[in-house]
Amino acid sequence: MAEPVAWRADGVPRSERFDDIYHSESGAPAQARHVFLGGCGLPAAWAHQSQWRILETGFGFGLNFLTVWRAWREDSSRPRLLHFVSIEAFPVSRDDLLRAAAAYPELLPLAEALAAQWHGLLPGFHRLSFDEGQVLLTLCIGDVQPMLRAQRFEADSIFLDGFSPQRNPAMWSADTLKAVSRFARRGTRLATWTIARAVCDALAQNGFQLTKAAGLPPKRDCLQGVFAPAWQVRQRGPAPVPPATAGRCAVVGAGLAGAAVSASLARRGWEVQVLEAADRPAAGASGLPAGLLAPHVSPDDALLSRLTRAGIRATWQQLAQWLVEGSDWRASGVLERRAADDDRLPADWAAEGPNESWHADPDRLRASGLPAGSSALWHARAGWVRPARLVEAWLARPGIRVQTGCRVARIERIGTDRAQWALRDANGTLLAEADRVVIAAGFESRALAPAYPLQPVRGQVEWGRMTDAMRLPEAPVNGDGHLIAGVPGAEGALWCAGATFDRDSIDARPRAADTAFNRERLARLLPEAAAQLDRAFADGTAQAWTGVRCASADRRPLVGPLSPEGADGVWLCTALGSRGLSFAALCAELLAARWHGEPLPLPLKLAQALDSARAADQRLASAM
Repeated sequence: MAEPVAWRADGVPRSERFDDIYHSESGAPAQARHVFLGGCGLPAAWAHQSQWRILETGFGFGLNFLTVWRAWREDSSRPRLLHFVSIEAFPVSRDDLLRAAAAYPELLPLAEALAAQWHGLLPGFHRLSFDEGQVLLTLCIGDVQPMLRAQRFEADSIFLDGFSPQRNPAMWSADTLKAVSRFARRGTRLATWTIARAVCDALAQNGFQLTKAAGLPPKRDCLQGVFAPAWQVRQRGPAPVPPATAGRCAVVGAGLAGAAVSASLARRGWEVQVLEAADRPAAGASGLPAGLLAPHVSPDDALLSRLTRAGIRATWQQLAQWLVEGSDWRASGVLERRAADDDRLPADWAAEGPNESWHADPDRLRASGLPAGSSALWHARAGWVRPARLVEAWLARPGIRVQTGCRVARIERIGTDRAQWALRDANGTLLAEADRVVIAAGFESRALAPAYPLQPVRGQVEWGRMTDAMRLPEAPVNGDGHLIAGVPGAEGALWCAGATFDRDSIDARPRAADTAFNRERLARLLPEAAAQLDRAFADGTAQAWTGVRCASADRRPLVGPLSPEGADGVWLCTALGSRGLSFAALCAELLAARWHGEPLPLPLKLAQALDSARAADQRLASAM
């Protein structure tokens, strides 16, 4: 449920939970400009930087973020990337978000863009993307201290906001302010509207040099600080890798993984050369006629469930930005048929959200041709995608050059003034030189990363053209198999059903036995639809498509250095398995964040669950 808000007669919003106002009577933008931007020396401080990273405690209605975003837009010397990370335990509703911004016409268009992505705010991290990915908002939904522990980056500015220390002491406790100080580097500036003695003492004890400044009426003072401890700051854990400077990067593979990485790096200023062994991009598993974008849901909200939700949010933003809905993809929702009595959900989820998956109602079941009472879930934030169209859109971004017919056989360190790495084919011919390399070649990554247990997984789907007589479900249905119908094609709408999952097979030839298997599964999943497609199978108008996916030993993607000591060199972004649409954009952003010292798009434990280092640990354990 959204946080309830009381609105005073003068239009100032008040929290019923904390019995306190959300911002000064002088107005939220004025407070943001005077206290927070002014207190941190913005926008002058970020001039000509490659990125600027802001940490905020207390998002509220997002008016600090909107004011910063507007200042960034209006500044010709703005950084290439603006990161804004904010912690909020009790997010307000979309309607209240817009109502708060309506009082400030200069912010309302930005608030409407924010509101369009203001959905599914379950506990955890939510990465929202604006202005073609140059403004990135990471909302950390949960109590402040756990959220601070789950994030890791060096902040350039820190905004301490939230309800007063008397009303919400946990937000301003000594432990919270100590956790905040761990995000500071020498020179990080901090600003807040409170000058409470306990807050000042805690910040000073943690290395901030503080100054009182004139406040915004009705407050007389506000507080500014700079992180300048008198002691040497002790590094906890391994030393961070210095942020990369954008240069030349070679990406091996032009499927979903390689295209997503290329787009993320190009947006950060890299010159990207993509090397693809086939004669075209998306020639492998990413060439699927149509694929499902749907979350995994489990009663305990397991790791895979949280990862797929984050991945779908990342992909969804890219689809909405670069593709045409209705022809390249469709935000149709997906019905997931479950075994009888196997439609359990996390205990704290509710029909009204913020979760976007719930028990399918009778109308949804009827529209899919299923009997009332069937066990099924409806995923509102789901749909179908033509993966090759997404690959094409990503590779068309400025700064990316694609070379097909280039099979990389080896990668050598050269360490010259021009580049650090050379990529060669089997004959020794030089294909590319680069400062960094990303291996994203699906199951063919094995040749360049032989130490990793990468497994090919062959998949076959059946597809055909729809006739006027067909009445197939408008929304995709999955479960034990899947059916997607109504996908626009050059010669009419298509349907697609499958898919098989054959481990350790790279045979791309269609198999009659797999066609029969897919047909049988469809008959169990959707008997009415299967009966309509019987003729297409019988007369041979149904066709088979095959592709080979790549999976890791634990069925999670691998994102990280090829070797533990090579964080500045060759990286992996592979093993997306059968969830390439869910994982490609997320993994690409995680890789870019690690290269550039950016805020993580995932909580730390989830990011570590994708780290290639875990595969090295598994190899070591199996050898003992």
